[in-house]
Amino acid sequence: MLHYYTYYGENFKIECPTRSGRMMSLYQVAEEISRRNDSIFLRDSNGRRPVFGGAEKFQNDRHWRDYLLFYEYYHGDNGAGIGASHQTGWSGVVARAVQLFATLTPEQVLARGKDCYHTAVGTALSSLPTQTGLP
Repeated sequence: MLHYYTYYGENFKIECPTRSGRMMSLYQVAEEISRRNDSIFLRDSNGRRPVFGGAEKFQNDRHWRDYLLFYEYYHGDNGAGIGASHQTGWSGVVARAVQLFATLTPEQVLARGKDCYHTAVGTALSSLPTQTGLP
């Protein structure tokens, strides 16, 4: 979506969410999608994380409550993680999106074009520790 933002710029707006009346740039839409994905892992007003669903051990136990897992799938209505846990594929991109939107502004993306976010993502990935045997 950021790639399209570099082409269409700040003046191209779409309605997000659909039928809401709120018009956003593609950068803002990408940021909103990232925020929604983040919220699955953050504590709500009751101190519960949607990703843990009804698993009381993960919700309340001091040894588990801050140990976040990335799942293969997420429940569409409540965000609970389902399927295989310890996934580092697509759902692990949530962490990259948090870092990306914390370090880039819409102005930087437009000024530096598509190379801006490719560089930011590459830098973020290269700074991660790797496990033995993995690139």
